[in-house]
Amino acid sequence: MSEGVLVLEDGRVFPGRSFGSPLERWGEVVFNTSMTGYQEILTDPSYRGQIVALTVPEVGNYGVNLEDPQSDRIQVEGFLIRSLSSAPSNWRSVRSLVEYLVEAQIPALCEVDTRALTLHIRSRGAMKGVLSPAGGDVEALAIVARSAPSLAEIDLVGKVTCPASYPFEPSDAIEGARSGSRIPIVAYDLGMKRNILNRLHAAGFDVTVLPAATPAETALASKPRGIFFSNGPGDPAACTAVVRSARALVGRLPVFGICLGHQILGLALGAKTFKLKFGHRGGNQPVKDLASGKVLITAQNHGYAVDPDRLPPGLEVTQLNLNDGTVEGIRHREMPILAVQYHPEASPGPLDSYPLFDTFRDLILTHEKRS
Repeated sequence: MSEGVLVLEDGRVFPGRSFGSPLERWGEVVFNTSMTGYQEILTDPSYRGQIVALTVPEVGNYGVNLEDPQSDRIQVEGFLIRSLSSAPSNWRSVRSLVEYLVEAQIPALCEVDTRALTLHIRSRGAMKGVLSPAGGDVEALAIVARSAPSLAEIDLVGKVTCPASYPFEPSDAIEGARSGSRIPIVAYDLGMKRNILNRLHAAGFDVTVLPAATPAETALASKPRGIFFSNGPGDPAACTAVVRSARALVGRLPVFGICLGHQILGLALGAKTFKLKFGHRGGNQPVKDLASGKVLITAQNHGYAVDPDRLPPGLEVTQLNLNDGTVEGIRHREMPILAVQYHPEASPGPLDSYPLFDTFRDLILTHEKRS
């Protein structure tokens, strides 16, 4: 392992030892507090454009398998951990984390003081940084970090969406899948995790996946009974074409949005979004449902949120994050809309909010009975 370094745009330096690709990369530096699931995190398209640090002390224990990836490639720009497991072991493992990162040409550092890095980001906010596996002139690297474009300036959704529409067919039988008649829907792929499609299929949906730039009328041409907007990377306000499509679709069919999709629906209905100081990323975020008082432990990965003080008439908050009071769910008083900021498909867990996919099915059936 060579001596590498992470240099933030404010000049803070975090040394480490390189165990991934030797390539130098820049991105927004963020942290994730999940205790497990590093393969799902690495392959989540919502992390495109970001260098991710894990707060869990040791990583790589169970290697890498063929079942857990949430897309067809590693999506993060770089990876930062405290301790790398020297002896990965699991019955599903097919290779080590080191081999996985090197093959994908993703730089990574271990022996990073991730506690200090996390505290710094919590204090100063998420910021751009450069991960240099070979080290180098830290002042020059800080200049590179400061001059790099912000995520709002990059079409990240365009980089991760599917190139053409396709019908989703699960590769294997999905445990707990609903039998009986199925409901056709279309799903806008803004950077969709694979398990979202699995859970939609399990809830009884036949899903046609659409590229992010698909116009509303094209989405309606196949006569779906519902519309879904997925998670994805970047600033929702930069997704003007997707917001335009969502604005044309709400009120015509029941709509479900997750994470970026939740923010897109908010913007389509006239709400505003804002950037969080350091975002929510982890599998342990408590969310309170305001109607029932029930608390869910949720998986989250987002850096933006819907502004509760700038909601248009008809739109109301349904759920709140108990850590900081930010919006975790919205609904419309008249139109059939289900939208949550967190990830009910989990991957990695928890599974508290799995039933939301059945809630979407019930929303469609109830809407059709009333129409």
